Amino acid sequence: MSRYRDNPAAIRSLVRPDSIHRDVYLDPELFDLEMEQLWRRTWIYVGHDSQVPAAGDFYSTVIAREPVFMVRGADARVRVLPNRCAHKGTRLVSAVHGKCAAGMIRCPYHGWSYRFDGTLRTVPLRSGYDGTLFEQSRAARGLTEIPSVNYRGFVFARLSAEGPDFHDYFGESLSSIDNMVERSPEGRLEVAGGVLRYLHDCNWKIYVENLNDAMHPMVAHESSAGTAKRIWESTPPGLPMPMVIEQFVPFVNNYEFFEKMGVKVYENGHSYTGVNFSIHSKYSAVGEYERRMAAAYGEERAQQILGEARHNTVYYPSLTIKGAIQAIRVARPLAVDKTLIESWTFRLAGAPDELLARTVTYSRLINAPTSMVGHDDLHCYRSIQEGLASQSSDWVSLHRNHTPSEAASHAGTYGATNEVPMRGQYRAWANFMTAGMERER
Repeated sequence: MSRYRDNPAAIRSLVRPDSIHRDVYLDPELFDLEMEQLWRRTWIYVGHDSQVPAAGDFYSTVIAREPVFMVRGADARVRVLPNRCAHKGTRLVSAVHGKCAAGMIRCPYHGWSYRFDGTLRTVPLRSGYDGTLFEQSRAARGLTEIPSVNYRGFVFARLSAEGPDFHDYFGESLSSIDNMVERSPEGRLEVAGGVLRYLHDCNWKIYVENLNDAMHPMVAHESSAGTAKRIWESTPPGLPMPMVIEQFVPFVNNYEFFEKMGVKVYENGHSYTGVNFSIHSKYSAVGEYERRMAAAYGEERAQQILGEARHNTVYYPSLTIKGAIQAIRVARPLAVDKTLIESWTFRLAGAPDELLARTVTYSRLINAPTSMVGHDDLHCYRSIQEGLASQSSDWVSLHRNHTPSEAASHAGTYGATNEVPMRGQYRAWANFMTAGMERER
């Protein structure tokens, strides 16, 4: 018997102001409902428009277990379409990325073809449908375009026709994307190279919570970043700090550092750490880059842009960006205890090559399958998933710095060791999980 389907009260009972029930990580039925209610009704990151630079270029992925692809049309617009032929349901593009041949999207099974806006172009032996109800059928309308927004190159889609407006959903949190794009002297980003993918044996929410958890780095990363720090401290003084040490060492700063870093929380589960400074704040300057930025924006504006060093911005539920290092990570939930993470690096158009080299080094060092730091997190995520099988308690504590004032809203600026970003995520989770059910009643 279903405990949660069509039962919004049962779902809301899993989220208390200061704690959450372990079922949110463990229950397969809740995972299925998340795909239907949360991941379909909110804005999910698809890809970057630099991945489809010319008409007919496509990039395919999966949202809420549904195959989709984005394609650039002859009108230069990037659209998101279902990766399913309107005839028999065949996947239209099998590759992750490529170019549609002969100026059309052609089904590899029966040869139905579509324009880049999804409308039906040709059907072989169409006369075979004469005298039938085909023209009134759903298939005759081709591929239904999925609602999408291209925000400064970042393409988001909402599978459901119902849900929040894009700008209402993200609000001022979009300032992190603005800052990342404006770090380019040309105001433009490009995906650089391929993607690093790795699998976490945990529920997707464990991963997302961790992104702005400032209480774990000095503990979880002591064995990796802490070792690198000790080795560096044993070297002769006066040596220039290598880039890898520059990126490693901040992970094992003390609690005071992370608390003062600050966290900004928005509605709908979005947040970022690094209000005042972050682990990216003290990277070595690249003089030529700063000169190009000043030439593009003026000295004062360039300093404002570069003075922002946000750590992780969470665009709930799927995307996190590191604007100061030009990298993003994307969560693709596979099962209640399996989450695929994609790590992408970006080139700042018009910036010196040193900036891309720093980004690539960071991604390999921190976010790659071969990373030392990333495996600290991987171990912790798996340990949480396994530990929650214990029935010693049904509840997970999110009490740190909780105050009754949060009953009205979690939005605001806090010390970064506060667990308020997680509490904000679970309020959003409960709201979106139940909104559709409550409207249908």
